[in-house]
Amino acid sequence: MFPLKDSPSTRRFPYVNFVLIGLNIFLFFKQVVMPDRQLIMFVYNHGLIPLRLLGETSAGSFAGLSALVSYQFLHGGWFHVGTNMLYLWVFGDNIEDRLGHFKYLVFYLLTGILAGLIQAMADPRSAVPIIGASGAVAGVLGAYLVSCPKARVLALVPIIFLIPVELPAVIFLGFWFILQVFSGVASVGAEVAIAWWAHVGGFMAGVLLVGFFGKRIKCE
Repeated sequence: MFPLKDSPSTRRFPYVNFVLIGLNIFLFFKQVVMPDRQLIMFVYNHGLIPLRLLGETSAGSFAGLSALVSYQFLHGGWFHVGTNMLYLWVFGDNIEDRLGHFKYLVFYLLTGILAGLIQAMADPRSAVPIIGASGAVAGVLGAYLVSCPKARVLALVPIIFLIPVELPAVIFLGFWFILQVFSGVASVGAEVAIAWWAHVGGFMAGVLLVGFFGKRIKCE
């Protein structure tokens, strides 16, 4: 499903959300123009590699720890960055409005870090880089579920064709989360290209942590 817009209004300009979206897009275009060899090195240097982070010989290394932040701003293709930024565009402004600018930035990065840790722990011996804002965006979705369950979300739903449908946020996000859980369970022991457990972990982190960032978390 592809969200187009939501119903809650905001009271302040979401400039942190705009900066996050702009930075992700800027770095993606930087990746696009890199020669293949340079791009591979760039992803391996700044992506989150579970073995580097959790391996016995390298646990706690600066490269491994810094990647918990840097991996959130790299993407593997146009669809990857496009869908992540679309979700962030639709839902992020409301969470920034409820938490405040600085708290929203901390919340976003923290849920992305926790999402990366959970994905790394799901496959600690993997040497394949994890990249993408999906875990942090999932944290925003979890916070939105807690903050704006009665909001309405206009989304394109694939029913033979993509059809615009307005859904309650609790239905839209609940279905999204269930899909991530089932996909994560199905991926156990298989070679997959999507970090499903980062989505699940980020979402749960958002649900559990948003209340600690302030009392102003209910949509009007």
